[in-house]
Amino acid sequence: MSTSLIAFIGAAFLIAMAPGPSTVVILRRSVADGRRTGMAAVLGNECGVLLWGLAAAFGLSALLLASQIAYDVIRIAGAAVLVWMGARALWQARRRAGAAAEPAASASVSLRRSYWQGLVTNAANPKAGLFAVSFLPQFVPEGAAVLPTLLLLSVIWALVDLVWYLPVVWLAGRVGGVLRRPSVRRRMEQISGAVLVGLGVRLAVDA
Repeated sequence: MSTSLIAFIGAAFLIAMAPGPSTVVILRRSVADGRRTGMAAVLGNECGVLLWGLAAAFGLSALLLASQIAYDVIRIAGAAVLVWMGARALWQARRRAGAAAEPAASASVSLRRSYWQGLVTNAANPKAGLFAVSFLPQFVPEGAAVLPTLLLLSVIWALVDLVWYLPVVWLAGRVGGVLRRPSVRRRMEQISGAVLVGLGVRLAVDA
């Protein structure tokens, strides 16, 4: 394994460990609905990582660097998604406070919704695109074919991210039995909802 690839994997792990909107969504789904639902959010997030990596490989992410309008459009859209998800979590917490426990949704619907939440949260983050276009090319060895190497690095980036989130989901699911108690779950929904709204507002005002 070349030195540049080892350095890339190490850097990708450090990036994965940095908390952000995706981490909040994955933890929320894992705690609230169990490991399977949390893994669906992880798979959605990794598809978003892979999409940004592919966009960087084909030069599409460079548009975010070249166009302030393109960046602002994605930034506002991403902020709206985060605020909507956070507001929805806060509303659910408030609704559960005065109601009996609701019957669980079907597994297929829950998994599908969780997957799309993970995907949209990552794909609607313009900072991920800027990071991809500035991060991946640094690890292309001199003389290597650029496009195939960037495609390979994109896949490795998604796999490293997946490896990091596997124990996170497992641990969250481990304590999920306690945290899924109605009173604790309402508090978790309130906290995660407030965090998502805060992250959305921060993204909206961050130029």
